[in-house]
Amino acid sequence: MKLFVIAGEASGDKLGGALMAGLAQLAPGIEWQGIGGPDMAEQGLQSRFDMAELSVMGVMEVLPKYRHLKRRIAQTAQAVIEMRPDALITIDSPDFCLRVARLAREKLPDLKVIHYVAPSVWAWRPGRATKMAQVVDHVLALLPFEPPFMQAAGMSCDFVGHPVVAEPRASKAEAAAFRETHMIGADQPLALCLPGSRAGEVKRLGKRFDEALMQLRDREPGLRVVLPTVHGVAPMVREMSARWPIAPIVVEHSADKRAAFAAADIALAASGTVSLELAANRVPMVIAYDANFLTWHLIWHLMKIDTVTLVNLVSDTRAIPEFLGPDCKPRMISRKMLEVLEQDGARNEQMAAMEETMARLGEGGEAPGLRAARSVLEFLNKG
Repeated sequence: MKLFVIAGEASGDKLGGALMAGLAQLAPGIEWQGIGGPDMAEQGLQSRFDMAELSVMGVMEVLPKYRHLKRRIAQTAQAVIEMRPDALITIDSPDFCLRVARLAREKLPDLKVIHYVAPSVWAWRPGRATKMAQVVDHVLALLPFEPPFMQAAGMSCDFVGHPVVAEPRASKAEAAAFRETHMIGADQPLALCLPGSRAGEVKRLGKRFDEALMQLRDREPGLRVVLPTVHGVAPMVREMSARWPIAPIVVEHSADKRAAFAAADIALAASGTVSLELAANRVPMVIAYDANFLTWHLIWHLMKIDTVTLVNLVSDTRAIPEFLGPDCKPRMISRKMLEVLEQDGARNEQMAAMEETMARLGEGGEAPGLRAARSVLEFLNKG
C-alpha cells in the first residue's frame, strides 16, 4: 500500500506519527511519502521539506509568504501525482492541505482523500464543510460531536478519539525529580507558560504572558516559571525569554515537558489543543489569546460559540477562564491566575471539567492512533 501524508504543524505531526504507528501495526509494509515533523520521521517518513514552513496562520501572517506557499502547494501536489498513492491523508492545516488535494485530483480524479481533524464548523464558517467535501471523502474527527456536521456535508466521518488521552504522563516521582533538578521547593508555586507553537503566536503573546506572570509573582514571590516549547520555535523562544525579567526554565525534550506538566500548579496558555494536554495532566489553567487586529476582527465576527477552549466545549461547561482579543491584558490575566491558585472552588470546578473532558475523549479506551488507523483501512477497504 502507498500513502501520501501531509502535516503542517506540531500538533498535526503528533497525530500523523500515531496514525502511522497504528497503520504499521494493522497493515505492515506501507510505503510513505509526504511532509511531516519528528514524530512522523520516527515512523519512517522522510519529509520533502521542513514542516515549519507551513506553520503560519492569519491573514496578515500568510500574505508575506503567499508566493512561497503557493509554490510549495504546487510541488507537493505534483509529488502526489507522481506517486499515485492509494490515498492522500491530509492532517489539519486545511489552507495548505486542501489546495494540494484539489490540484492532485485534477490529474488523479479517483484519488481517495482522507482528512484528519474535522474543521471546527461548529465554531465558525460552517460552509467550510461543504467546500471540503468537494475534495475530501472521509474525515477522522477528534471530538465526539463532530461526525454529524461532516456527514451532513456529504463525507463519511468517524470519531477516533483525541490523541491526548493516550500520551504518556510523568509520575509523581518524575515530577518531584523535576522540581529538585531545577531547585524548586515542594511548596513553591510553579506555573507553565505556553504562548503557542507558532513563531507569530510566541512573538505576539510572549511579552504579555511574561508581564502577567511578573504581576502574579508580586503576589506570589516564590513563583517559578517553566516554558515548554517545540523544535520549530525553540531557538526564538530561548533568545526572547532570556531577556524577560522572570527568566523561565525553557524545556524542549518530551520527558522534561511531561515532568513539568506533572509538577505544575497552574498554567497560562494560548488557546488551542494545549488546553487538552493540561486537562490530561489535571493542571488548572487560564487561557489567553490575541491575533493581528485584522485577523482577530475577521474571526470574531464569524464566531458561533461563546468559548474557544476545548475543555469548556467538550465538557459542556465554562469552567476554564479565557482572555481573548481585547481582553488579553496582563493585569486581568494575573488576577484570574491568582484566584485559581488561591481558591479551592475555582480549582475544583476546573478539575471536574477536566475529568469529564477526558472521559468523553476516550481516556482508558483503545489508543486514538490505532482507532484512526482502523478507520482509514475500513474506508479504503470499502472502495
